[in-house]
Amino acid sequence: MNFLEESAQPNNEPKDPARISEPFYNPWQTVSSTEVYRNPWIQVTEHRVIRPDGKPGIYGVVAFQNLAVGVLALNDEGFLVLVGQWRYPLGAYSWEIPEGGCPLGQDPLETAQRELREETGLVAHEWKSMLRMHLSNSVSDEAAVVFVARSLRQGVAEPEGTEKLMVRWVRPTEAWDMIQQGLITDSISVAAIQHLLLIHPELGTSASTKI
Repeated sequence: MNFLEESAQPNNEPKDPARISEPFYNPWQTVSSTEVYRNPWIQVTEHRVIRPDGKPGIYGVVAFQNLAVGVLALNDEGFLVLVGQWRYPLGAYSWEIPEGGCPLGQDPLETAQRELREETGLVAHEWKSMLRMHLSNSVSDEAAVVFVARSLRQGVAEPEGTEKLMVRWVRPTEAWDMIQQGLITDSISVAAIQHLLLIHPELGTSASTKI
């Protein structure tokens, strides 16, 4: 079982008294599970559970059919690319790193390469895995991975019909300023940009840094 498959799996096993003292044991018990909604992207399940305090309860879980994939694409001058688009669930405009969904079981790197090309027209010749995260682990199993892309070549963008995008190049430190100003709120983008600057703060002044 991999990082994605193990996310938010209900616990159907009774608690073992011998494990109660272990700090990381699962204190939840699943009594029953009922699917209440499904589409090609998400599945919503209501679980009847025994809570950690021993009382009965319910727990709604949103399971995602795709892995979220983000790309931090950096050019030779140390600038990173952002894409702007209207996010329907938020009813607001959002600046983000290029992102997309990878069907479970497929190669996240291939998805990252495709999304970068489709959204920005960029093709990268150097790729490195950077970060993995869970995006909203109190209600969903949605997971994400982020790649760094270097040695860029500009091609022609081919956005999907659901995407009306703007492309913008900024220094990582400018992107951080946008986060502080509330102009970048997408969780994958915030985490990736912060991670980049924590590990490589010199990217704000040096274009030759290799990561």
